[in-house]
Amino acid sequence: MQRILVMIRYLLHSLFTSLAGLLYVLVAVVFWLLFFDPRQGTPEAEYYVLVIGAFGVAVSFLLTLSIASRANRAVNYPLLVRLPSRVEYLTAVFVSALIAAVLLQLLVAALALFRGPALMPGQALELPPIWLAPNILAAALALHASDFVAAGWSRVYVFGVLALFLFGQGIDNTFLSGFVASLNRFFLEQGWFEVSNALSDFSNGMSNSDTNVLSRILGFIFWPFRAIVEASVNGYFTPTQALAPAILLLYATILFMLAADLFANKDIEFTE
Repeated sequence: MQRILVMIRYLLHSLFTSLAGLLYVLVAVVFWLLFFDPRQGTPEAEYYVLVIGAFGVAVSFLLTLSIASRANRAVNYPLLVRLPSRVEYLTAVFVSALIAAVLLQLLVAALALFRGPALMPGQALELPPIWLAPNILAAALALHASDFVAAGWSRVYVFGVLALFLFGQGIDNTFLSGFVASLNRFFLEQGWFEVSNALSDFSNGMSNSDTNVLSRILGFIFWPFRAIVEASVNGYFTPTQALAPAILLLYATILFMLAADLFANKDIEFTE
């Protein structure tokens, strides 16, 4: 923990004493002026929660890329080789980006309260999970987009799977039924009659069903985001929607574990 905390202080100092850190602060101030113009006021609490939450996600992703780029410099070779585990270095990068993102998010949140909405105590208590869980997920995802963690085609695989999940929600039963029917013909030609009969029954069932099964399955992956937005608009979480931040943290844990495995086993080539 001491080693990680020292590296976190080093990375944050390196960021906020540079031109990039100043630009991020300016971006936060400009974002406040554009979306929370003090001359007009912001009476809607739902707008406050969602827009600042979206800012936190965006800045978490960008800051993780920036800090990972700094950590990937050759000047840090002496620091890395003295660590008993590479994962400590990765953890420091991850936590540093989150701390920097939360600080900028809190800056915007504080500025937006000027002539802004009057948050109820219950709404204020809901802000940490609504804001932090998506931030953590965005930072974990940004690790895979960086040269710091990516090994070979790893980022293509990760973002390719996410793209399949995203666009797969638009696939209807007709397309899926046709695809299964083509598989049915292939197995029938090969003489695999049991498999062919099972696929035929499945294809017929899909054709006669009013429920888009594949869209529902793939849509469940993005359900936590919809649940958080709906709960923020409604002003309260249902018992089911309250699980959404926890599911996002589960996604982030899986992505971070994958990033740790990639980083621990890759051949590191820092940039000059």
